[in-house]
Amino acid sequence: MKLLLDENLPKRLKSDFPNHQVFTVRDMGWNGKKNGELMKLLIENNFNALITFDKNLQFQQNFEKYQLPVIVLNASDNTYLNLQQLASKINIVLTGRLSIGVTVISF
Repeated sequence: MKLLLDENLPKRLKSDFPNHQVFTVRDMGWNGKKNGELMKLLIENNFNALITFDKNLQFQQNFEKYQLPVIVLNASDNTYLNLQQLASKINIVLTGRLSIGVTVISF
């Protein structure tokens, strides 16, 4: 699966998904892109899902227009040590069929 880590996530998180092709926004040169533009780029570049810490994205995007799964990480902060604890849950979600729209993963 081809995944994009949003710019609000630590790049070290890439290593927690060894069975997937993972890129960061920085890897793609998409820093500073607005969410709508980012969603369009994800689709154009054949990404399967976006992983983000942006809890507002689910209220800001039209998932009928952008037919893409988004995984929103819900934790007290976006440090690697904290988010790494969600990696096993994320990997379980990634083994199944992802739904269009937002899936929230919490502790």
